[in-house]
Amino acid sequence: MGIVLVKTALPPEREGRNPAPNLLIQRQAVSAAVNAGIWRTNPLPQEIIIGGCRALRFTPPGNSRGTVLHLHGGGFRIGCPEQVGPFASALAQQCGVTVVCPAYRLAPEHPFPAALADALAVMVALADATDTGLVLSGDSAGGGLAAGLALLASDISVRPAGLVLLSPWLDLRVNSPCYQENAASDPLFSTQSAREAADLYLQGHSPSDALASPLLGEVENFPQTFINVGNGEVLADDARRLGDKLREAGIPVEIQTIEGMEHVAVTRNRALTGAAETFDALTAFVDRILRPTIP
Repeated sequence: MGIVLVKTALPPEREGRNPAPNLLIQRQAVSAAVNAGIWRTNPLPQEIIIGGCRALRFTPPGNSRGTVLHLHGGGFRIGCPEQVGPFASALAQQCGVTVVCPAYRLAPEHPFPAALADALAVMVALADATDTGLVLSGDSAGGGLAAGLALLASDISVRPAGLVLLSPWLDLRVNSPCYQENAASDPLFSTQSAREAADLYLQGHSPSDALASPLLGEVENFPQTFINVGNGEVLADDARRLGDKLREAGIPVEIQTIEGMEHVAVTRNRALTGAAETFDALTAFVDRILRPTIP
């Protein structure tokens, strides 16, 4: 395809700062879990370098119908593609697609826009390498990155087939009423943790920049979108408000809100409340949007 990456679409990258000791401990715990095989899949993924990023590639048993670029969560400061490995493997098997999960750079060593720049480079490389449908996907902070890619895609010759957002963090201003209303029902995310994560990622950059907070962006060129969130999450408003905005812009959107579902349950454990229901709905969405590419 010969896609030209528009480097001026993002602000310049900046030097970051060293992570605090407690963040290093969290990352070490994640690394220990990876080494212990907590998220190991069968079959194993391929480890690749794409767009300059390390990534895991999960492939289906037969011919691939398309590619899903999935961006993991972790508040921009923690996490790795291995953590979403079981989810990505199941998605590849169920929908007959290739799923690519990159290890984008983390804050605070690499503040905004480093993570989005990595995601953009991977998206461009994938679009340039395939003529099948490309679906953008992400959970939590990764959902914010995926939505940021949907904003950027209109500036270059990339036309995603669809967008999947799972408990997406879309507004880094952290001012939604849900942070207070759902504080007791969301044990995994809080106002304090959101503000800390946003500060580590933004490091002085405005949270009102649409590339940092895609909820504030122009969505007229978004692809058809699937949004999933638990109605007791602090990020429920982010999901619902983007859904409303997409509807107003005439973009086909499916919003699934589930009672009692925890943050990004589907990428964590399919046995959690709402996770199986979420997986069924999102795989049906992927099947539907890729159906025209089936011979």
